[in-house]
Amino acid sequence: MARRICILLLTTALLGGCASWRTPEPEPAPEDPGRIIEPAVQRRDIVQPKIDTENFEVGAFGGIMSLEDFGANPVYGLRGAYHISEDLFIEGMVGRTEAGLSSIEELANVRVTQNRDYTYYNINFGYNFLPGEIFLGRGRAMPSTLYVIGGVGGTRFAGDDFFTINLGLGLRILATDWLGIHFDVRDHRFATDLLGKRKAVNNLEGHLGFTVFF
Repeated sequence: MARRICILLLTTALLGGCASWRTPEPEPAPEDPGRIIEPAVQRRDIVQPKIDTENFEVGAFGGIMSLEDFGANPVYGLRGAYHISEDLFIEGMVGRTEAGLSSIEELANVRVTQNRDYTYYNINFGYNFLPGEIFLGRGRAMPSTLYVIGGVGGTRFAGDDFFTINLGLGLRILATDWLGIHFDVRDHRFATDLLGKRKAVNNLEGHLGFTVFF
């Protein structure tokens, strides 16, 4: 009996020792995420427009001006601008045209005035909006912007001076880093009694201009 107990104790001790010396199981290896696929994107070279950082702009313009009751005639003049910020600018302008005959003068064969020179000058504030680009084919793009403009000034016509307000819309295209092209439509409005009845007249102008930045 004592022999069986000794054998049982010896077997238990041997099994416990073997269990304590058992080799630990290895941790599972992390899964291979596989190859990261990089998109084959073709990069294109972008040429930034080299626009002068100068704020002054001067130039000349020419076009057609329709004087109410006196027909449409060529107009020409000078303009200068200072760009306060990217969106705001102040502009000075002077223009000149010559009035034609009014319908009354043609029908009655009389002359309302002998001095038909029409000269205006004004100070305006402009606001740039809708910036973009104008494309010429595939290889050339020119920066552009639309702008609204308005201000006050004076008009000398038929020997008299008139206080004038003007409003307009324009398109500026930068052909190069220093040359700007302008397309403008404006309305010059003042009150006159030149034809016998005082009324407010609207003189519409459309012109093409060129300016340089410096």
